[in-house]
Amino acid sequence: MVQHWIAQGVRIFRVDNPHTKPLQFWEWLIARVTEIDPDVVFLAEAFTRPAPLRGLAAAGFQQSYTYFTWRNTKRELEEFLTGLAVDTADYLRPNLFVNTPDILTEYLQFGGRAAYRIRAAIAATAAPTYGVYAGYELYENVARPGSEENIDNEKYEYKLRDFAGAEAAGDSLAPYLRRLNEIRRAHPALRQLRNLSVHWSDDDAVLVYSKHLDAAFTGTGEADTLIVVVNVDPHSVRETTIHLDTRVWGVEPGDPFEVEDLVTGATWTWTDHDYVRLDAFAEPVHILHVKGRP
Repeated sequence: MVQHWIAQGVRIFRVDNPHTKPLQFWEWLIARVTEIDPDVVFLAEAFTRPAPLRGLAAAGFQQSYTYFTWRNTKRELEEFLTGLAVDTADYLRPNLFVNTPDILTEYLQFGGRAAYRIRAAIAATAAPTYGVYAGYELYENVARPGSEENIDNEKYEYKLRDFAGAEAAGDSLAPYLRRLNEIRRAHPALRQLRNLSVHWSDDDAVLVYSKHLDAAFTGTGEADTLIVVVNVDPHSVRETTIHLDTRVWGVEPGDPFEVEDLVTGATWTWTDHDYVRLDAFAEPVHILHVKGRP
């Protein structure tokens, strides 16, 4: 059956609940398929205990769903993203889906449009691969009562969505998602997993991390560095000071450097200690490109 779909041009298989099958089966199957076509990708949709989730990755799944959807506070995200970049990076390739038909978290149900913007920005910048379930662009936030499942989703009915109409009315997240994808294409640092460094802020709702890639590995002859600053509280305006270990990208503490916000186009001269103001109702995220010394 797999050979049939490969012959039809299918190269990605999302496997539902693979943790209910023996790991030895997946080791055998993925090895056999890889012999036929090494470009085939198996994605493990396994929301289960950490050990079997990681076991599936070690057994050969090239991508894995993770607990990203349920990591929403600053502390949770710091620990989670560091774990992906350090603890499991040798064998687990995370696909940071922001939602699925079965996972519409309270954060998205009650966080308003800012929550959708925040989660997409983190997913798109923290890992090489991310995804959204259809309807995310339209801020679909109604769950079946008492659950995290999207009400009336495609498991139960054929969905008709007016994506173009919503965008024309300024009622769509699609332009922001397109911008995120443009940024990802332009910046090779975002296509790596191990190069994430968590920094610090004085606010318990402001997450700070960077992605840096040395010039030898970018393919452009120049180093690539981005700093992401996120107000993870979708209901507030946050003002705080952030503290950066600028040595990560070769700048000594105290030395100034220029940054450009790749979403708004604003530019600033920063050092290792910087004031930020992030309004969840306007722009809750800075995605900053380090451009060099002023």
